Amino acid sequence: MRIGFVGIGTMGMPIAECLVAAGHRLTVYDKNPQAMAPLLGHGATASADNPAEAAYAAEMVFTSLPGPAQVEAVALDPETGILAGLRKVAEAARKRDVAFLDAPVSGRPPNMTVMVGGREADFGHCKPLFEAIAANVFYVGPSGAGATAKLVTQYLGYTGFIAALEGMLVAAKAGIDLDTLAKIVPVSAGQSRTFDNIPRGVLPGTFVSGGTLDIVAKDVALACQLARDVGAPAALGALASDVYARAQAQGWGGEGFPVVARVLEAMAGVELRSKK
Repeated sequence: MRIGFVGIGTMGMPIAECLVAAGHRLTVYDKNPQAMAPLLGHGATASADNPAEAAYAAEMVFTSLPGPAQVEAVALDPETGILAGLRKVAEAARKRDVAFLDAPVSGRPPNMTVMVGGREADFGHCKPLFEAIAANVFYVGPSGAGATAKLVTQYLGYTGFIAALEGMLVAAKAGIDLDTLAKIVPVSAGQSRTFDNIPRGVLPGTFVSGGTLDIVAKDVALACQLARDVGAPAALGALASDVYARAQAQGWGGEGFPVVARVLEAMAGVELRSKK
């Protein structure tokens, strides 16, 4: 299939590589030309000068972008946007409806999860593409449902991460060995995938992670806004969002999201560090 792909970043690159490996022909675009270069050496046949060119003659267009504002910008610009590119193909294509699916992801390809919103028939048509990049593919409901599901999972995970840091700080101040506790939590009630970032990134003081603080802070803030929009409580999320925002204010936005621990460590007057 001829695929246009816009956004060759931390997630876009491995997703695009999976599509190339599955035999699809990609035309790629990223505002950073250097980001596209590796894909050209792995089977992408051309790089585009703007989103419209990436969409020109494409049967399907993927975007992998940080948030709603960026998606709107690359899709709707009247001269260089994706829809402008799709309108250039032919009269028949202009008369045809352009299907849209929101399909946010969690994890890393090819073992990640995709949550899809849109018309179910369109989902069925695109499902093989999603299966090429993800181990878990879910149809959630109408347009927007996929994005909602993603925000809810982000809310759960990254609000929980703040709670996990607070729990570890309680343990540290009470004199509990953190290395031992980090082995207990995954086999007890406190287990979570985000907790695993504490022994992996916080205790060694590297704060490494596959996701940046800016991305996590953005998702938690969006999830809290969604809660307000639908009239649901999000008190814990609002507190967590404030902690992530405080870490951003320190200039740590481009670092791995576990760096948020430094805000809580300063409040507690103790660092969460391994003794090993």
